[in-house]
Amino acid sequence: MTDNNGNPEVPGQSPDDVDKASDESSEWQDINDTPSIIDFVTLGMFIIGKCPGTTIRHQLSTPSDEIEYPPPRPPSTNVLGGAGSYSALGARLFSPAPDLSRTVGWIVDQGSDFPQAITDLITGWSTSAVFRHDPTRLTTRGWNGYVGSSERREFKYTTPKKRLTAADLVGTPLLKAKAVHMVCSPNRCKELVEEIITLRKREARLAAAAASNKNNNNNDNDDDCDDVDDDTNDPNAYTRPLIIWEPVPDLCTPFELLNCTNALPLVDICSPNHAELAGFMGTDGLDPETGEISVEQVERNCEQLLASMPLTTYTLVVRAGEKGCYVAKNGGRRRKQPPMKRGKKKKMKVGLDARNFHGGLQHDTDMMSLFAGLLQDMEDRNNEDDPFGRFDVEEGIEVDSGIERWLPAYHTDATKVVDPTGGGNTFLGGLAVALARGKSIEEACAWGSVAASFAIEQVGVPELGMDVEGRETWNGERVEERLSGYLERVGLL
Repeated sequence: MTDNNGNPEVPGQSPDDVDKASDESSEWQDINDTPSIIDFVTLGMFIIGKCPGTTIRHQLSTPSDEIEYPPPRPPSTNVLGGAGSYSALGARLFSPAPDLSRTVGWIVDQGSDFPQAITDLITGWSTSAVFRHDPTRLTTRGWNGYVGSSERREFKYTTPKKRLTAADLVGTPLLKAKAVHMVCSPNRCKELVEEIITLRKREARLAAAAASNKNNNNNDNDDDCDDVDDDTNDPNAYTRPLIIWEPVPDLCTPFELLNCTNALPLVDICSPNHAELAGFMGTDGLDPETGEISVEQVERNCEQLLASMPLTTYTLVVRAGEKGCYVAKNGGRRRKQPPMKRGKKKKMKVGLDARNFHGGLQHDTDMMSLFAGLLQDMEDRNNEDDPFGRFDVEEGIEVDSGIERWLPAYHTDATKVVDPTGGGNTFLGGLAVALARGKSIEEACAWGSVAASFAIEQVGVPELGMDVEGRETWNGERVEERLSGYLERVGLL
């Protein structure tokens, strides 16, 4: 389906959204300085938040926090934090300036009340941050905190929110990022992935048409965006991004489990924390005797969730505070990009129903037939059944042995943890950029653990500096040295 201009429509988006995003891009700063290659982008919003007492963790998405502690400790105000900024921090820690730092992309929506000090701090990181200033509105504000021993987040907006969409990336290299981080509900995750893929294919088609015109090659172009080859040798070709999905905590409930299983086939990594995973499964994730995080419950919940998805390989990375993180990757059919085909492709159905064969549970799922599918020859499936290119349908079934592994938290001394705000988001930024640069999931989790260690050593973000040799340091320590020590400690070096 196309719009009035012959461009493919993005599901869930009005026909004018892409043009509107392109019009707004004239107000964006630093676009011309953004590199053509972006390793990481986050769709986390910015919110100026307020976090009252008990255990403080990461915001849903905040540019700055007002953190209130129990008396007599005074509150901290205008502290940079949140899913957008902390995940960008996680990627930035492994991306020294001046070159790699520019491969980290994010969008900063600034209202009339946005603190100049926060702008200066972000600018000092030398990332590909896109500042969008709107003096007619306030920066999105919210209240966020963890309640009780379960560490379940509670969040509410106190000013109107400005949520990011895939269309906000149009007109910038951020749209072609290798890895995309998002914090959202299962249904919103499905919408965002479909929007991102559609827009990336549209951009690839337009780039191909421009190159063809430049070479005076008048080839016919189909209006359907799915007539785009996935050719990584062509810088203008369509490539599928890595998707790192962080489920929004409010909708981590048993009622959303069905939607969660239908979102899993579309993402590369699903990363709830232990409480959020437990919420999907109807438990609290705690040891009933000690009240601590239960590693047994984490493992069991992962096993139950992945057992319902046997037709291919899915990866869960569960962030479990002081227990570290648990990587659960079920065995099954490997995810592979289909072999590149030249010439016209058959038009494909890109609706959500076309993806149900991936293994997502449905209300009427026949579990016996589902497991019997493991024994079937899949070669009779054509690309019409695989609109997102996740299966190698021409080489039959290739079994993945799976992974079940705990990686410890970097800090074993609790006195090193000053404020755990943002640790989970920073973890995912580090993990995402590692995957974008070709690291294994286990090594990527190590990057995430090291990234999180820097985020929780102080209130706010770590301090960027230089050593005597002119190399970057964070909190006075080089990131690569901390990473090397951790990799050796967990047997990955």
